[in-house]
Amino acid sequence: MKNILVIGAGRFGSFATIKLHDLGHQIMVIDQDEARINRLMPYASDARIGDSTDESFMKTLGIPSYDLCIVSIGDDFLSSLQTTFTVKELGAKKVVARATSSRQEKFLLRNGADAVVFPERELGYWTAIRYSSENISDYVELSDGYAIFEIKVPDRWSGKRIVDLDVRRKFHINILGIRSPGQNETFSRYGNGVPNERPKNSMNMDVRFDTVLHQGETLLVLGLPEHIQKVL
Repeated sequence: MKNILVIGAGRFGSFATIKLHDLGHQIMVIDQDEARINRLMPYASDARIGDSTDESFMKTLGIPSYDLCIVSIGDDFLSSLQTTFTVKELGAKKVVARATSSRQEKFLLRNGADAVVFPERELGYWTAIRYSSENISDYVELSDGYAIFEIKVPDRWSGKRIVDLDVRRKFHINILGIRSPGQNETFSRYGNGVPNERPKNSMNMDVRFDTVLHQGETLLVLGLPEHIQKVL
């Protein structure tokens, strides 16, 4: 469990707070809008109404005690920049700030942000990849261009063992898991003919070379997007 400060209770800050609460973290939320603060009270451990650009107010929060400070101000970049600088000057261990452009990212990184996120850009990328193919169920971007995809088993792979498909050499991807929805018990047969039972809609992470793939299953695969596109 971490102690986290969320600065700005707009849409981005609100969703971040709710998710952090679900993950079991302690969250302090600050915003100038009392109505926003009241909406988040069920999810925050504590909350304050105040101006994050006011250094005297920020000093009362004990910034060094937080493991993470999230600057989620989205409609006033000057305030976001000043807040980022202030919390870093007051001893913040790690600062993550929201940006809407590459230019804003540069300013934030130069003024105290340890990392910058682009909610709109990242959601745009996810939407483009997720819905550009009927076979992609989900997608998570990683570093160095790699990503994890959840894709439907291609028809031509159905009934074949992973070792026979030779996906690592032919497609440069790794199969991490298999999901078989729609049945109370699903089976992944191995070379010894013994079925491996999996609960409905579960993701089986025990993937072996002699696992047989079936139509209707989905795969969790790791690779570069261009390699995944070749598979599809």
